[in-house]
Amino acid sequence: MTAAPRDPEYGNGPAGEPLTPPVLLASLLADRELGLRHLAGPAAAGVHGVHASEMPDPSPYLLGGELLLTAGAGPAEDPDGYVARLAGAGAAALGFGVAPVHEEVPAALAEACARHGLPLLEVPPRTPFSAVARAVGRLTAEARTRELRRITEAQQALAAAAARPDPVPAVLARLAASLGGSVALWPGGRTAGPELPATAREALAALLARVGREGGPVTATDRAGGHHLAAYALAGRAALGTATPARAPGDHTVASVAAVLLTLLTAERPAGAEAAALTRLLLDGDPSAALAAGPWYAVHARGSGDPQGLAAALGTVLLDPHEGGVRLLTDREPDPQPGWRLGVSAPAAPAALATADAQAERALGRAEAARSPLTRHTDPGFAGLVGEAEARAHAEALLGPLSPALRETLRGWLAHHGNWDRTAAALGVHRNTVRQRLARTGDLLDRNLDDPDVRMELWFALRTVPE
Repeated sequence: MTAAPRDPEYGNGPAGEPLTPPVLLASLLADRELGLRHLAGPAAAGVHGVHASEMPDPSPYLLGGELLLTAGAGPAEDPDGYVARLAGAGAAALGFGVAPVHEEVPAALAEACARHGLPLLEVPPRTPFSAVARAVGRLTAEARTRELRRITEAQQALAAAAARPDPVPAVLARLAASLGGSVALWPGGRTAGPELPATAREALAALLARVGREGGPVTATDRAGGHHLAAYALAGRAALGTATPARAPGDHTVASVAAVLLTLLTAERPAGAEAAALTRLLLDGDPSAALAAGPWYAVHARGSGDPQGLAAALGTVLLDPHEGGVRLLTDREPDPQPGWRLGVSAPAAPAALATADAQAERALGRAEAARSPLTRHTDPGFAGLVGEAEARAHAEALLGPLSPALRETLRGWLAHHGNWDRTAAALGVHRNTVRQRLARTGDLLDRNLDDPDVRMELWFALRTVPE
């Protein structure tokens, strides 16, 4: 199994962004100390690492995005098949070292690289392969520093925009400028940045509707009309969309910061008894200061009746009407109400209201599926703590940076309790491939795979998402 080919500039992981920026081929070609020469294939590519091999088929050892260096022994017998395998494994480029095996790059190899769209570079005899690897490492570090600086400056600018008298348009305008593209807030149709082509605009609208619906994903991505598209769920079924002609590794981080700010800026403010209870809670820092000991029931309701009438029937003034439904909090055990479908939590103390709220939401989902007027939370154990949709959203977000090959390897490695050899045998790959894939997985997730807590979380996430 091989890695999927990368985007020419920034990779094509599920989140659309690798951990670090790539080194552009043009930067390596511009380094006079290296003396590299572009011979065939595209001139644009993003390099994420360097690998040297004289094997006839090094593709099982590639994760994608590598500049593969060879002195010519590997492709000698079958240049076309060799290049086809590298391209299929997602190699970024092929570097051919002239001497000692060949006096010049074979014409058949250049023709194969042109045919399969793989950049071919000539490495002169005076340039050690280790010098190329060091140059890539240095350029990667420099690019990462520049990107981190850009992210920091964008975050500061967004925070300043949120403090302006009309903060929502200011944040949208600042985000569009930081990304070099267009942004949209849904619903409401507020936008900033250049007007999008029709195909990109329609595709972005579809993404926004997808993440904005109940039970939808937290984020979603697409590509249309020459633009990279992304959508982020906000509070109350709202959503933020971005569309950029190019994509930088830090764009997701910048947009996520804007999404948090917009969630705070657009959230509905409570009133009446809710505001009083919330004020006491914020000032005293303890749920028991805002509410009596209880027990309390969280209720999620959907129907065609008057929310105030429903609250009165349930004996409470603590309600949160929102688009498509109502959330309530009552110290009376709820009964079915005409014109409403209810999901009711287990009885809870004030300190456990967040859990009760999640229970009520899941109970309402079951009530709607069964067309029942009222469903109470009854899930035991861990299954009752996290609902299926919530667990799936968390798992997709956690595993988002991993390709199918990396997910499969991680699943097998965890199932075999971290045993390299048994994992390799189960997957039909070399044990070094397992090691390389897991090292890449740890880098992409920025997590220590030796930590048992991390392993447990990843295992539950892999069980939640389909294979």
